Amino acid sequence: MSTLRPRQKAFVGLALATLLTAGCEPPPVVPTQDRQQNRHTARIEGHVVMQGPARGNAVVLLYDASRPPPPLGTGRPLSFTVIPQATLFGEEPPGPSNEGPFTAPFTFSNLVPGHYLLRGFIDVDTCLMGLQPCHGPDFSPWYTVTGEPNVHDVGGAAVDTALKPRMVEVGVDADGKPVPTLGVAVSFGKQATVQNERPVFEVQGTPRLEEGAGPKVLQLRARAIREGVIDLQAPIFRVHLADENGDGEPDDTNGDGRPDLWPRVVVRKLADTEAGLRDENDLDNNGVLDAEGVSYPRADGQPDEFPQLVVLAAGLALDVYRPQLFDASGRPLLDKTLEVSELTVGIQPVAFDARNPAAPVRLQGLPSGRYAVVVMQSSGQVWRVPNELAPSLAPGFGLPAVDSQAFTVEVP
Repeated sequence: MSTLRPRQKAFVGLALATLLTAGCEPPPVVPTQDRQQNRHTARIEGHVVMQGPARGNAVVLLYDASRPPPPLGTGRPLSFTVIPQATLFGEEPPGPSNEGPFTAPFTFSNLVPGHYLLRGFIDVDTCLMGLQPCHGPDFSPWYTVTGEPNVHDVGGAAVDTALKPRMVEVGVDADGKPVPTLGVAVSFGKQATVQNERPVFEVQGTPRLEEGAGPKVLQLRARAIREGVIDLQAPIFRVHLADENGDGEPDDTNGDGRPDLWPRVVVRKLADTEAGLRDENDLDNNGVLDAEGVSYPRADGQPDEFPQLVVLAAGLALDVYRPQLFDASGRPLLDKTLEVSELTVGIQPVAFDARNPAAPVRLQGLPSGRYAVVVMQSSGQVWRVPNELAPSLAPGFGLPAVDSQAFTVEVP
């Protein structure tokens, strides 16, 4: 599948036209001082493989392996490619008697040596599947509100023989030049069908948080949005104890003596630029802290001149869910999941630098400004407010305006 963008295609056409008008002899090619032109790159090439009755476009996402996507991390895709439904499935009708396997090629080009993860999903056309109410493919990578799988979509990944995520390496040859990695399979199957909608929510409660005041309690209520291109029908929250290391005991990753819960709730500082959506110190929106940016005094008095990832102390109110997640003897019920339409979230007037999420550093005060509220399910599905549906932003994106999606936590 071609991955040339319109501007790239225009450039290629212009280059060919210039060559033809100059005659049959190609011009000499010599090195330049442009590092981009002198950079050697490679590619990852392979096939998507789909086994199941669903139909839709296949979306393949490329990640830096050191920055995995949710729920393992907060990494954002380096690149993506879309294999159209007609290319993958042809005219084969959907149904349990026609499950493939179906295959189609994909390529990621211009890659530097390193380790990568490949994830993806089938953006299911539920109208074609006969599901009611139905919706067509609705993935668009340009907005947070349309950039993830929804209910009925089918997940996929490059996996190893143990069905664990495979780390795909782009290596180098004896001369240090990158070499292509070929034959990579990204597999999709009906066993990976997404069971729930993204955790779409609106916030009930006053947005203001002041230093020296008590904790703030917010209610996050699931909120369906079916307007314009947005078709998020029946969101819920799935609340359960976290046991990511599989030792049979609830995790306590921050060492506060309280068990971790899913969903995760993050309250992160936004950049102080009007009413925009960019996170502070990530102005290029690539998920990596900028080389230069804002820093705040640490509570321990140690100097810190590097850009910080500022978050407020926030999480689910454990006492609300404890009676249902622990038995009468206080033993954790690790296999129990609560499906609820409302989350009770507590926010403390305490700020941290979470550059290293495993060892956040407390800050001296509360940095003033606007903060976004982010909810991440254990499925990896994420929703955040504010987002592109905020009335001040939506018209410019061609998206429907939804008042509740403009909420921010305000620190004076």
